[in-house]
Amino acid sequence: MKALLFDVFGTVVDWRTSVAREVESLCGPDIDSHAFADRWRSLYQPAMEQVRSGNRPFTRLDVLHLESLRVVLSEFDVQLDDSDVASLNHAWHRLDPWPDSVSGLTRLRTEFIIAPLSNGNISLLLDMAKNAGLPWDAILGAEPVQTYKPMPDAYLRTADILGLEPSECMMVAAHNSDLAAAADCGFATAFVARRLEHGPSQTTDLAAESDWNHSIDSIDSLATQLGC
Repeated sequence: MKALLFDVFGTVVDWRTSVAREVESLCGPDIDSHAFADRWRSLYQPAMEQVRSGNRPFTRLDVLHLESLRVVLSEFDVQLDDSDVASLNHAWHRLDPWPDSVSGLTRLRTEFIIAPLSNGNISLLLDMAKNAGLPWDAILGAEPVQTYKPMPDAYLRTADILGLEPSECMMVAAHNSDLAAAADCGFATAFVARRLEHGPSQTTDLAAESDWNHSIDSIDSLATQLGC
């Protein structure tokens, strides 16, 4: 194993709490900020599916997020000026890491290449890394490979960019579907349980749903298992 490639939203960073905080700051306390964040996130997969299906050329996630944000602002009857809309859309660039993320990644980096394998665009992931202190060796994502997970090319082209075989890569994610797609491409797999990603009422991805190579509850735990 030479490279550990990480899903980011939900696995490395706590998107829901971070986005809800910025929603409340810009939209006011009368808005259910967590419901707003959840609704915004619910449009994530349908937006990317337009690209995956070939109905739309590859489009950066920042653009898809902005289009979805305008839908949610309308649904919640929130009026913001253009500068505030742009600022809120960039909340995804400022997501907080889970408490174990920075320490775990720092440990893993001593023995492995570590990089995001995320649907985020490069500028988003770069800003996030700077803000959160994520010690990536490289900033990768959907943009270099021009496709979105779980399409096979998202995994295979990322391995190729690093000059590696799929068997030399491990996908680390809090989402069983992501790991299943990576495993189909020949990657090793590690499931990180993030039982509060979607808040206290979360019902999905509470535990490993297959025989992944590793199943842990933190990135620090993965570092321990891998001898870092």
